[in-house]
Amino acid sequence: MPVKKNMFVLLPPSEGKAQSGLPKTKWSPSQGVFGKALGAHRQAIVTSLHKAQGGSAALLGVSGKHLDRAQSANSSLAGSPTLVACERYTGVVWGHLDLPTLTPTQHSFARDHIVVVSGLLGAVLGSDPTPDYRLKMGARIAVEKHPIQTMSKFWREPVTAALNNLCAGHIVVDVLPQDHRGIFLPDQSLLKGYISVDLVTKSNGKAGGHDAKAAKGLLVRHLFSTPKSLSSVELILDRISSFSHPQFKVVTKVN
Repeated sequence: MPVKKNMFVLLPPSEGKAQSGLPKTKWSPSQGVFGKALGAHRQAIVTSLHKAQGGSAALLGVSGKHLDRAQSANSSLAGSPTLVACERYTGVVWGHLDLPTLTPTQHSFARDHIVVVSGLLGAVLGSDPTPDYRLKMGARIAVEKHPIQTMSKFWREPVTAALNNLCAGHIVVDVLPQDHRGIFLPDQSLLKGYISVDLVTKSNGKAGGHDAKAAKGLLVRHLFSTPKSLSSVELILDRISSFSHPQFKVVTKVN
């Protein structure tokens, strides 16, 4: 994968996902940039979900027609049709990021430099094939040869290794929520820089939480729509500082 600039952005998935996928595409755990590093762990989860008929309402956190869809998708992951990750996720962050309305050059760069941290996939590049599924990072599932644990604990070691390897020599901008952020432990000896980004309310300085999702999407769009090369921590911080929102302000921490 050609690296045009020195920035990767970590984003969460969304519960909202586009259904189905492109004809003649068939997903497998070994696909994509992280397939070799994370494929065995993905396969273990796929096997467990298949045995559990997609997962219970308690595990998946949904009911009714949403549960039916989730169970159907989760129980038939292997060989299911795919969309690239940036088209699969349709939640608030992704809607306000609105990648299709960027210029072709900006859109192409964003797809290759967004990394989604996912309960099912561990990590997936924005341009990687992604199935329809439902599995939260806080879900607890019995996976063969592993103790029952949350997906965040299950993924911490392999995702940390895979991300540090991919991003070695580059800058990581972490826009993950707290329940996802602990999965990746940045290796400062490998990375060119690591910037964690949070949104807090202007009124009282409290964490923005769910209400800040739209602003988070707009902020990431702001990063990817810059005409300048974001090849240094200083340039990225300057770009972030030029973002404004009526309700939220951006707090950054550099490691």
